[in-house]
Amino acid sequence: MPFVFRTFLILSLLEAGAIFGFFYAWVCSTMWGLDAAPPEVAIAAMQAMNASVRNGVFAVSFFGTPLVLVLTLVLAFATGHRRAGVILAAALVCAVASVLATMSVNVPMNQALAQVTLPSDQAGAIWAAYSGPWQLWNTLRTVTSGAALLLVGLAVMHARAPR
Repeated sequence: MPFVFRTFLILSLLEAGAIFGFFYAWVCSTMWGLDAAPPEVAIAAMQAMNASVRNGVFAVSFFGTPLVLVLTLVLAFATGHRRAGVILAAALVCAVASVLATMSVNVPMNQALAQVTLPSDQAGAIWAAYSGPWQLWNTLRTVTSGAALLLVGLAVMHARAPR
């Protein structure tokens, strides 16, 4: 059982790192690049990226991270890991803050933007109304997924190797 737990703990670290990196890339490059582009280009690019992100590779990280964290939590309790509470906190932060924020705010915003038909004489106003709030919520997802990554890292530091 300890080997299985450690395997899931490392998998949790990789999953949390992948989703943090995904959100972080949007914060520090993608959205800034779109904001620098003409609004029509930014809207078309964002529509294309939002359509392409619905794929199996992304689903493994986005939906897999909370699932793997919960399985790791169960194994932590089963093996008596002294940092099971840290893994619980990581799972809650990931599931509630990152996933819930995405599904309740970012996805509806993306769906609304997908309905925009270009060219539009309102492209500047549409992009201005979309970009700021979307980035705010994405920053929340980035911070919370980073916190989950940190918490899993702390749990990894306290995992004992077999003697």
